[in-house]
Amino acid sequence: MQTVRRREEAGLPAPPLSRHLVFAGNPGTGKTTVARLYGRLLKALGLLRRGHLVEVDRTALVGEYVGHTGPKTTAAFTRALWGVLFIDEAYSLAPALAGNDFGTGAVATLVKLMEDHRDDVVVIAAGYPGDMHRFIGSNPGLASRFGRTLLFEDYEPVELVSIVEYQAGQHRYELTPTARAELLALFESMPKGEGFGNGRSARQVFQEMTERQAQRVAELTAPTADQLISLEAHDLPQPAAR
Repeated sequence: MQTVRRREEAGLPAPPLSRHLVFAGNPGTGKTTVARLYGRLLKALGLLRRGHLVEVDRTALVGEYVGHTGPKTTAAFTRALWGVLFIDEAYSLAPALAGNDFGTGAVATLVKLMEDHRDDVVVIAAGYPGDMHRFIGSNPGLASRFGRTLLFEDYEPVELVSIVEYQAGQHRYELTPTARAELLALFESMPKGEGFGNGRSARQVFQEMTERQAQRVAELTAPTADQLISLEAHDLPQPAAR
């Protein structure tokens, strides 16, 4: 992309490089965060004027009656001009049994707008890996515009522990060694199906730990500073609460 910018500055034609991306991964794997960073990067390179992120889903693009979808999709796209349009759960625009679903109209509108404003906006389509293949195949124009797919892998248990520890540090808490060991075992035992939230699940566990710690400390007459910041093993969610 730096080469593209330098060629343009030298008065040379830009090569046919697509900046649009597919982010395939389960929830909580950082797709929105990376999309926001991508916009800032392109702005820093001089390839986007603003680099802001506009996050939408099916409800922001698909209308409720005939003739409503096109203007609604166009309005969302216009808000993202000179920045990044991030379409979460993009596969919902191309359901497996589409029929007369209005989502196909939103896709067709997007394809045209991406062509008309190829240098003015970046579109990132995000969703579950398997479903995103169906989305890209739903319209011939999508495959030519989304030339690259990035796979966001699930976090490993030790990485989830690191996320909890980071959250704890941000809020001036500390995990005891025993709490950390049991937290790792908790994440190792969690089912990792489509409902698993990855980083979101880690943040939820941290929140529940602070709530349980608060209830425990509230019973103390004069808690010390160490007791106020310490997250212990019995502050972890119980198996039945997972």
